[in-house]
Amino acid sequence: MTAFDLHIVFDCANPDLVARFWMEALGGYDFPMPVPDGFTTWDEWADAQGIPVDQRPTGRTLVDKDRNRPDIFFLQVPESKAGKNRLHLDIKVAPGLEGTSRRSKIEQEGDRLVSLGATLFQPMDHPEGFHLIMQDPEGNEFCVT
Repeated sequence: MTAFDLHIVFDCANPDLVARFWMEALGGYDFPMPVPDGFTTWDEWADAQGIPVDQRPTGRTLVDKDRNRPDIFFLQVPESKAGKNRLHLDIKVAPGLEGTSRRSKIEQEGDRLVSLGATLFQPMDHPEGFHLIMQDPEGNEFCVT
């Protein structure tokens, strides 16, 4: 059987905002091409070049430069998110930890992600273990485990 590459794709209203959040949230990811010197965003660069907004790329890409994790694409779509995700990411921050050490590590990471623009949706404390259900800046659910 053939093995296929895997890319993760987010539909979103603001690809730059969501991509920057996930780049910081996951660590190790970066944009494949840096913004040119003297500019803080690609839109700023495009403004300086006189590129009309309707002719600019409508997405962003993150690549893992250190490991072999899938590329992540952020594509601009006109409709807003409606309903619960049918697929979500789990950020595994406490492998091998148990009890209060595990919970503390997960809560610390949740606090860091909130400072980056995430929202805590619901802490889940049940016999199978503690985790956080969170949302990125555009409301896409993900878990911190």
